[in-house]
Amino acid sequence: MTSENITPLTMPKWGLSMKEGKLLLWLIKEGDTFSKGDEIAEVETEKISSAVEAPITGKLRKIVTENDTTYPVGALLGVVAEDDVSDDEINSFVEKFQAEFVPEEDDEEEISAAEFIEVAGLNIRYVSKGEGDEVVLLIHGFGGDLDNWLFNHDDLVEKTGKRVIAIDLPGHGQSTKSVGDGSLIFFADVVHEFLKLMNIDKAHFVGHSMGGAVSLQFAEKYPESSISMSLISSAGLGSEINSDYINGFVESSSRKQMKPYLQQLFADKDLVTRQLINNILQYKRLDGVDSALEIIADSFLSDGKQRTQFNKLLGEYEHGVYVIWGSQDHIIPVQHANNISNDVDVLTIDSAGHMVQMEAANEVNKYIANKILS
Repeated sequence: MTSENITPLTMPKWGLSMKEGKLLLWLIKEGDTFSKGDEIAEVETEKISSAVEAPITGKLRKIVTENDTTYPVGALLGVVAEDDVSDDEINSFVEKFQAEFVPEEDDEEEISAAEFIEVAGLNIRYVSKGEGDEVVLLIHGFGGDLDNWLFNHDDLVEKTGKRVIAIDLPGHGQSTKSVGDGSLIFFADVVHEFLKLMNIDKAHFVGHSMGGAVSLQFAEKYPESSISMSLISSAGLGSEINSDYINGFVESSSRKQMKPYLQQLFADKDLVTRQLINNILQYKRLDGVDSALEIIADSFLSDGKQRTQFNKLLGEYEHGVYVIWGSQDHIIPVQHANNISNDVDVLTIDSAGHMVQMEAANEVNKYIANKILS
């Protein structure tokens, strides 16, 4: 619902499965003015908490929520209007909104939004949003899935004006659990075939952790199909890696075992919720997952070190390379950013860990969009 002079601020929808969010606190107060893109509130989901960005520039005239309270997606959080709008008009707007609001039924949306395509005999899940000739491809890391981009996908569509696609790599999410030899070349070949089947000649790659190494391997083997690379806490830039985390993730089968490993992913350990742990364990109990992860880990690591580094490639790559790291990364050392050519742009975020694209989503999204559009 909108009015000519009044704009509602509503509970955002991050990711296909989000039904509700907990309004933790407002970062501004009634009467404050703000600009589009400013962080105005903190919201917690089953996955993680994140800041809500202002969709417009304006003044917060009324807050209609309570802190530490859960609301459905689309629920009214606050009202934006200028001073020439009376309090009576705002109160009438709120009353009408609340009377007419019905939480969305999104089961059908989830089914239609996530699609599958057969790639070299493998069933690959993906979500495509936005339009345009240029494509941004999001590639998650080891043990992750396309939901790792729930705070990035929609925002990158809006900020870049491009089509943005996130995929589940083989062995992950809802894609086929067969991973061949588990090598980076295997994944790069699957991604290349995926793009061909989608009639996409080339793409901007955004890769997190192992997904960064897959992006690098792809650029090395298929340079004509890689427009740029945004590498987030990327593997493939040095030999050191927290192999205890990888082995622990593979071997854990209970909440007690898994929790301390997942906590290593974040600067703020409180972001590892019961639901997040349960979701990971549910994935790991699927047929073929343990075997797939073991194959990938064996291919990726040798004596606890990364087998493959692509630093030479970055010196030869003809397009933009943008590197993002959380300074509190306990999985892959932030110092690997120092191994990169001086020509590569590096953003280090102090308040984030390995999952920097989730912990500092707004900053990451702005950086990637600005680089892709530059």
